Amino acid sequence: MSLQTERVKAILFDIDGVLSDSDDLMVQKVERLIQPLGFFSTTEKQHSAARWLVMAMESPGNFLYNLADRFDLDSLFVKLIDKYSKKKKHQIKKYWIIPGVQDLLADFVEKFSMGVVSARDENSAVAFIRQFNLEKYFKVVITSQTCRHTKPFPDPLLFAAEKLGVEPQFCLMVGDTTVDMKAAKLAGMQAVGVLCGFGREKELKRAGADVILPATTDLRQIFIFHEK
Repeated sequence: MSLQTERVKAILFDIDGVLSDSDDLMVQKVERLIQPLGFFSTTEKQHSAARWLVMAMESPGNFLYNLADRFDLDSLFVKLIDKYSKKKKHQIKKYWIIPGVQDLLADFVEKFSMGVVSARDENSAVAFIRQFNLEKYFKVVITSQTCRHTKPFPDPLLFAAEKLGVEPQFCLMVGDTTVDMKAAKLAGMQAVGVLCGFGREKELKRAGADVILPATTDLRQIFIFHEK
């Protein structure tokens, strides 16, 4: 597989593990919880265990959400999320952004149409974007609540392409999971997998990634811009 950069007119970004360091934040929280147990001989083993636990917790959640999505029950999940969010509205949640992402977006905004396609709920997706003043970079923000079906269905990616006015074959999806890769392929888009989230190289390749990068900021390395 190889990426045809000359085809790319628009870039769609996932949030978690691609723009946001949210996965690493959760891993750190779990590390603090398991540290007193004293089961781990090194900090590396403790970190690996925490990462595995977070991945294990996320997988059932993603499975249940996608299962509900298939049976049109996702609105129930959204109501539960909204109810939970209202209970915690007095708390100001702070998000992390992957270092260098803001500079990357600033470099790319004049060259590509850009958007966000995330499985996050609308409130948290918008909160992340606003916290780091990213609104000026994205022409469209698609969340789990935008379309009838979310990733790995292609619907949200196709909807984003339509809103951007760019044919799917000229769009590039940047994600960190097999869900992102599968959705991109079903939508007829190219896909870049990044390893700064939870995805692993072998599984991203199997899911159809056209190229795999260590981090989102490495996108610069695959595009050659000809300055006028």
